[in-house]
Amino acid sequence: MKFGIDRLIADAKLRKPLARKRVALLAHPASVTADLLHSLDALAALKDLKLTAAFGPQHGLRGDKQDNMVESPDFHDPVHGIPVYSLYGEVRRPTAAMMDSCDVLLVDLQDVGCRVYTFITTLRYVLEAAAQHKKVVWIMDRPNPAGRPVEGLRLRSGWESFVGAGPLPMRHGLTVGELAIWFVRTLRLDVQCDVVKMEGWNPGRAPGYGWPLGERTWVNPSPNAANLSMARCYAGTVMLEGTTLSEGRGTTRPLELFGAPDLEPRALIAKMQSLAPEWMRGCRLRECWFEPTFHKHWGKLCAGIQIHVDDPSYDPDGFRPWRLIALAFKSLRRLWPDYDLWRDFPYEYEKDRLAIDLINGSELLRRWVDDPAATAADLDRLAEPDEKLWREEREALLLYR
Repeated sequence: MKFGIDRLIADAKLRKPLARKRVALLAHPASVTADLLHSLDALAALKDLKLTAAFGPQHGLRGDKQDNMVESPDFHDPVHGIPVYSLYGEVRRPTAAMMDSCDVLLVDLQDVGCRVYTFITTLRYVLEAAAQHKKVVWIMDRPNPAGRPVEGLRLRSGWESFVGAGPLPMRHGLTVGELAIWFVRTLRLDVQCDVVKMEGWNPGRAPGYGWPLGERTWVNPSPNAANLSMARCYAGTVMLEGTTLSEGRGTTRPLELFGAPDLEPRALIAKMQSLAPEWMRGCRLRECWFEPTFHKHWGKLCAGIQIHVDDPSYDPDGFRPWRLIALAFKSLRRLWPDYDLWRDFPYEYEKDRLAIDLINGSELLRRWVDDPAATAADLDRLAEPDEKLWREEREALLLYR
């Protein structure tokens, strides 16, 4: 199969509208061709394309920042002699001066299929800036490694943030190109936005179910997106960022496991099984112990649970990571009602609202966890209408059938 960037590099006819235009690129470390050449270098090597600037989202264009919520500066690329603007530094929205560096902005971002992943918000911001400054945007489309499943509550009005670009469910099931179309339509943006589609992407195909496993190398789009398993789990495990539990940062399996020094994983798994066994399908859970080398509980031995989605037990339709982690929170509350679960700290430029609420796009999930009388069926009653409506809404957006 071919990603959008590979089609653009290989086809001079496809590139023809870019002739005599000033071209900029928004990219990150996973923006590579099939030959593992960074998209910036591949585009710079084309004689018929004038590359004038580049943009980097959170973690940087080349991947300079390892931890979460660490800003990157602007810099001058010494190889290609162009400015590289940070959209996760002094600003998160492109300025007028930044947009003045190009006529066409190429976007080549690998997403992981979750609303919270900040590259989605950056995509919205650059589309809005392009509309304001009359620039053209081309999306070099890439796979959604989590595939087409939809899950979770939609973000409520007023809860927009850098981890919530709009009323998407937690798992949206779209590619970056399809998301761009959705932003343009829902925000009514007056902007020319073209998608360079992939060739041969089949999100229902085993064993990748979204990612072309065996055909393309996985390159971390962000430092803790270490593999396909992380992408499959992320729509649930990202919620751990809003808790006192470690999400595995500082280990070799971040966002695939969770734990704390005082957790009792065997008891927690048993309680989860008793409350909602149907939410535990499509994966396997294993007790584990780990010692983070940085971040939460660093230097302390944590007892925890690892989610395994890389063997034949994985069922892309049955696995529901958002409900699985919600169930872990609910079970923890049932076992230890006074557990200090919700972490109160500045999260992605927000100081006045709890991180767990920003991540979920409302207070609904936290209130469900903290309500002793609330059941799994109650959360289903909240989420299922959102999921149904989103599946219907996104039908008109799908570029790959």
